[in-house]
Amino acid sequence: MASYFDRPMIRRFMKAWGQMVLLLSIVCTWPTYAAGEELSGIATVLGVESAEEATPDSDPAPDEEASEPATSLPTPAPPPVISGESTNNGQIETTPTPQKDNDIRQRINGIFSEIEGLQAVNVSVSQGVVTLTGETANEKKAQQAINLTNRLTDVVTVDDNINRTLDVQENVSTVYQGLKAQLENLVKALPLLLVGIVIFALVTWFGSWLSNRKRMWQRLTPNPFVAELLSQTVKVIFIIFGLILGLSLIGAETILGTLLGGAGVIGIAVGFAVKDTIENYIASLMLSIRQPFRARDQVVINGQEGIVVRLTSRATILMTLDGNQLRIPNAEVFKGTILNYTKNPERRFTFELGVDANDDPLAAIKVGLDAVDTLAFVLEEPKAIAVITNVGDSNIVLEFQVWVDQSETDFAKARSIAIRETKHALENEGFSLPEPIYRLRFNDKLEKAIEHMQNSTSSAKSDMTITSTTPEPTFTHQDNENPVDDKDKKQAKARAKVILQGRNADEVLDARPDDKLMEKVEQEIAQSSDETDLLNNNSPQE
Repeated sequence: MASYFDRPMIRRFMKAWGQMVLLLSIVCTWPTYAAGEELSGIATVLGVESAEEATPDSDPAPDEEASEPATSLPTPAPPPVISGESTNNGQIETTPTPQKDNDIRQRINGIFSEIEGLQAVNVSVSQGVVTLTGETANEKKAQQAINLTNRLTDVVTVDDNINRTLDVQENVSTVYQGLKAQLENLVKALPLLLVGIVIFALVTWFGSWLSNRKRMWQRLTPNPFVAELLSQTVKVIFIIFGLILGLSLIGAETILGTLLGGAGVIGIAVGFAVKDTIENYIASLMLSIRQPFRARDQVVINGQEGIVVRLTSRATILMTLDGNQLRIPNAEVFKGTILNYTKNPERRFTFELGVDANDDPLAAIKVGLDAVDTLAFVLEEPKAIAVITNVGDSNIVLEFQVWVDQSETDFAKARSIAIRETKHALENEGFSLPEPIYRLRFNDKLEKAIEHMQNSTSSAKSDMTITSTTPEPTFTHQDNENPVDDKDKKQAKARAKVILQGRNADEVLDARPDDKLMEKVEQEIAQSSDETDLLNNNSPQE
């Protein structure tokens, strides 16, 4: 049977099968115990039997076997310890010898004697099985002894019987020695570290100096926001470049990789947290490029009306028509609806007046337009017009459409004055502006009773009508001309004439814009602010 397995073909088959099993075991256990080892260790393990195949009938000399671990490539780390035992995944020889056990013991004792903390570990070897006894200060030293033992090629398995003393003095001494060594290394590297800091400071200073050349960046781009963005980007690039140079000089490039990896994870988390801020920042960039409005423009943004003061990197600042400051986030401005009244200074206002149903509406339109055209603030082009919008039971509704230049005219004042002048013109020409009239029909008996009541009070009149008012209807007589109403209108006009001739009466009829509001706007624009105004008259406007 032994001669059968000595055949070359069978030996090669068994060798290939063993190497395949070894490779699969290493791959399966690689995430657990070989995360930091070189891949070349696999080739080393697979090549052990190849070296033996070259001399199948002769055993290696003890000296060669002892020196082989020192010259060979590093092998993979051993598997984790299970129940105080560690196993070497190499192939087990069929015919072990006492000489090999002795060589293994001497080699391990020689290694342990050179390592601090492992001198008290005792080694015994039988049939390739290594038993470790004695004491170590902590678990770290015990695992070091086991790992070193497993690296020998002829070790079958390691039996861990090491006693972890956990001695305070030894552990503290070990930590102290480690810290002392690190401090000594830091002192030795201090001159190089200072040179790296100086280089980082110089590169960062140059980047900051270049970033503060605002005139240069403004010449590159007329948009102030883009210019500021470019300058800050250049500053950040120089800071990163200086950091790379400094770390490369002291040989700590891995720290940079760690920092960049951590910065990436932190950046993702911060990105989700400040999503609205980033959206607002991008909206500021787009608004600064598009320039949808200018300073002093009267706009309506999502129903909020005011005069533009400035555009910052975070918000659009308006002065409301009430004289209050209004800040709207740029993200809302960018996505919102913008109505710009100043973009086209010609603006139209409308108002409605009703005339009696018996009057001619076209004649009333002519009278009203003639009165409107006499106003100084009304534009000749486009001309004012009027249309009939509704015919009711008792009146005809006319709509007047008048154009003004709102850069020189207050819109609300102009509309108020136009309504007044049109009403007076219609009344002066005999047109009445009636209220709604409700007609009530009565049967013969009720009409006779009402006539009898009127006759008894000596105030009977023919053709009675009832005019309704709130909350209860009142009865008035309908005549083509009402002397009482005419008298009241004349008295009202006379009273108004006297009032409008008094002191400061011209201010009521003045349709110019409010100077006080514009003064507040100019003060807000001139007021110094830490935030850069992104509105620029030299930038193209959409």
